Amino acid sequence: MGLQELCRLMSRFNSYKRTNIILQHLKMSNHTDAAAEVLLERKGCAGVITLNRPRFLNTLTLGMIRQIYPQLKKWEQDPETFLIIIKGAGEKAFCAGGDIRALSEARNTNQKMLQDLFREEYILNNAIDSCQKPYIALIHGITMGGGVGVSVHGQFRVATEKSVFAMPETAIGLFPDVGGGYFLPRLQGKLGYFLALTGFRLKGRDVYTAGIATHFVDFEKLGMLEEDLLALKSPSKENIADVLEAYHAKSKIDQDKPFILEEHMDKINSWFSANTVEQIVDNLQQDGSSFALEQLKVINKMSPTSLKITLRQLLEGSSKTLPEVLTMEYRLSQACMF
Repeated sequence: MGLQELCRLMSRFNSYKRTNIILQHLKMSNHTDAAAEVLLERKGCAGVITLNRPRFLNTLTLGMIRQIYPQLKKWEQDPETFLIIIKGAGEKAFCAGGDIRALSEARNTNQKMLQDLFREEYILNNAIDSCQKPYIALIHGITMGGGVGVSVHGQFRVATEKSVFAMPETAIGLFPDVGGGYFLPRLQGKLGYFLALTGFRLKGRDVYTAGIATHFVDFEKLGMLEEDLLALKSPSKENIADVLEAYHAKSKIDQDKPFILEEHMDKINSWFSANTVEQIVDNLQQDGSSFALEQLKVINKMSPTSLKITLRQLLEGSSKTLPEVLTMEYRLSQACMF
């Protein structure tokens, strides 16, 4: 073997080694990224959950749910953990919902994963509702779908001027799940029905005024609020509520701004009191105002099947317990997916 050929073989070998090293690094990076999709940390007196997919607006995956649930149950039983905080990484989103891409792929290739995802997500939603420790969701940024499920059932929900709430499922052929059939019909008047059927977005202080959030805090003070909560010594629920209320009282952003839907609420209550989608559409047509016609235009873009399922879901859910609603929604989810 000549020197030139030996050099050529050595070059190929080194390229092969480099390729393998790169591939191994990529595998490790993927593993690290997957493992870090959610951070579960014990800080001060609290357990802290950080949804850690900022590039994907912290959308929920089955893997994240499977990490959060057992840790939530452990912290609930831990005498040294006095509260649980959940937040999103980055400044854009708390959680924009479930991972739609993964759902779409699983629909065609892995039906069991879809069954597991919905079931385990709803079990987590119920665990948050029944959690014996104060549960505080810092819902800064986009909070939609599955992100609502891991926040709205908790005892405390803190919105900021950058919060954006919506349940947009009727636009994608689904329905506002994660307990939407429970909390939406319990909002003031028929507001929840309006939000569910139109996917209307609430922003900033309106998220608090609507009853989705329990407190409103300036975004620039959110870090300080968290620090003060973590620094509490063996706090009671009342101590925690006092801290939240103090920050809420200091916030002046949009304090005097009327609720975005305030002038329309009487009509919303009237239009959306109907028991059929057809009657709601007829109510909007007969009203003929610019706001009514705007909502009619939105509704006409939604999935007709989703609209009918959603209205029935809320009518049924208005008199059910949360576990009953989640059981109903699981059955609906499977009927919609398969």
